[in-house]
Amino acid sequence: MNDRLLELFEGVAVHATADREHAAALELLALVMAADRRLEQAELDTIREISDDWRDTDFTFDKYVGPAIVRAQDAITKDEVIELLDEIDRRISSRVLRRALFSAARDVAGVNDDVSPEEGSILAEVAVRFS
Repeated sequence: MNDRLLELFEGVAVHATADREHAAALELLALVMAADRRLEQAELDTIREISDDWRDTDFTFDKYVGPAIVRAQDAITKDEVIELLDEIDRRISSRVLRRALFSAARDVAGVNDDVSPEEGSILAEVAVRFS
């Protein structure tokens, strides 16, 4: 799966130049990861690989992933997932990145081969907005 992700996102870094777009993309992937209320290392590793492929060393993954996870968990706890997705949607303008996000979200959800109903619901929203 990781080879598939690397192949999928090859060249996306050119289009995901703004920190705000990258941060929004990380929030989206963190939302999928946190949907089942478990944070699994394999999911986090997959998000890190995607992030590393998107950007160079100027974008520090560790600086942005923590806040992205907190935002995602907060949206889930407060039942504000749609509002967070709306806000993420407004921040991502790159068409290439937008189209790549659904595949990335689906791959993050499928890391453990078990897509929960919560993850499925978020994936459906992501599919409508980003594919």
